[in-house]
Amino acid sequence: MQYLTLSESGGVAQLTLNRPEVRNAFNDEVIAELTQAFGALGARTEVRAIVLAANGPAFCAGADLNWMRRMADYTREQNLADAGKLAEMLRVIHDCPKPTIARVQGDVFAGGMGLVAACDMAVSVDSANYCLSEVKLGLIPATISPYVIRAMGARAAQRYFLTAERFSAAEALRIGLVHELVPAEALDAKLAELTQALVGASPNAVREAKRLVQQVAGREIDAPLIASTVEGIADIRASAEGKEGVQAFLQKRKPGWLA
Repeated sequence: MQYLTLSESGGVAQLTLNRPEVRNAFNDEVIAELTQAFGALGARTEVRAIVLAANGPAFCAGADLNWMRRMADYTREQNLADAGKLAEMLRVIHDCPKPTIARVQGDVFAGGMGLVAACDMAVSVDSANYCLSEVKLGLIPATISPYVIRAMGARAAQRYFLTAERFSAAEALRIGLVHELVPAEALDAKLAELTQALVGASPNAVREAKRLVQQVAGREIDAPLIASTVEGIADIRASAEGKEGVQAFLQKRKPGWLA
């Protein structure tokens, strides 16, 4: 990979955006690498969690300026194809069967907000700034909107989509965009807490729990939804890991996935 680095340890894979000279802005090449990397890591049994990190002072500044210059001359058909690749990258991150964590060590702007929101969890340094800056350029945060609105809620999105204000990491925590706020020196310790919790849980249960949230969130509580949850618990109880986990608990021993 040209623009990403990959490190692995103890079942945790860390993908790091490595374009600090342009504040980790993405272009079509970065989008392609992220799409391929998350797809490949999500399919590997030994990978239990994926961290998305970045080098340099900013996490991600959104679209690369040179890429934006090229896009300025695109036809509508070219723009559709180009935006489709960005949308697919976000979908692959969001739908990755492995739990994903954004390690936010610096500022997050525009499309970078989509990367944070598409991950299952986000841990941020308390000094980071956030901004959905698209309307200042005459644009809208369309492709990232399904993930950002789910993460921060429609009410907060109605403000920040429209004003393009910068807001603090404390505000990102308050509205639910990020889950934890820490000083820079405590970032990796907090990240380790989360990854160890994920690695210690049943791989199958973690995968199914992630799917459960995506299937249930925002749905009306009706008979079909209740029936699907009944099927879900019945299926997981009858699974090999479900049986092993319960037996290990009753026998006061470690389950097989920790042995």
